[in-house]
Amino acid sequence: MSILKKPDFEELCFRQKLLADEKTMQYNHAYGGIITFPRERWANWYHRWISDPSPNYFYRYIVDEETGEYVGEAAYYKSPEDNQYFCSIIIMEQYRNRGHGHRGLEALCNAARNNRIKYLYDDIAIDNPSIALFLKSGFEILWQNNEVIRVRKELR
Repeated sequence: MSILKKPDFEELCFRQKLLADEKTMQYNHAYGGIITFPRERWANWYHRWISDPSPNYFYRYIVDEETGEYVGEAAYYKSPEDNQYFCSIIIMEQYRNRGHGHRGLEALCNAARNNRIKYLYDDIAIDNPSIALFLKSGFEILWQNNEVIRVRKELR
C-alpha cells in the first residue's frame, strides 16, 4: 500500500534524486528530461509548495507503507494561465508497475477533492505510458495532438 507524506525540508534530497534519475525521467524527454533541483532552490520551492497554506500548490511524497521507502511524488498546482489545476505523479523507475502510481494518484485526487477542487488536469507526452494509469484512475482524454494528450478528472 502507498500513502502520501508531507516531506520535511531536509527530505528534499529525495526529490533532488528523483528528478535527476535518467531512467525515472526518460518519460519527460518532451519537456527536457532530467530536472536539476540544487539545494539553493529548496527554500523558495519549499515555501511555495509545502509551507504556504494556499490550496494552489500541493506536494507530497508517495511512500511504500510496508517498507517506509519513498517511491515517488504526487503534486498539483493552479495554473495562472488558465486557472485550472494540473497534477503530476512521478514514480521512481525501480518501483513502477507495483500499484504505487495508481494509489498515489487516487490519494492526490482525494486531497484535491478535500480542498474543494472540482477538476484535475494533466498534459502527458503522447508516448508516455502513464496515460494508461490516468485512464484507469478515471481521467478522460479532452484533446490530443502529435505531442501531448490532455486529460481531466472530475472530482466528485
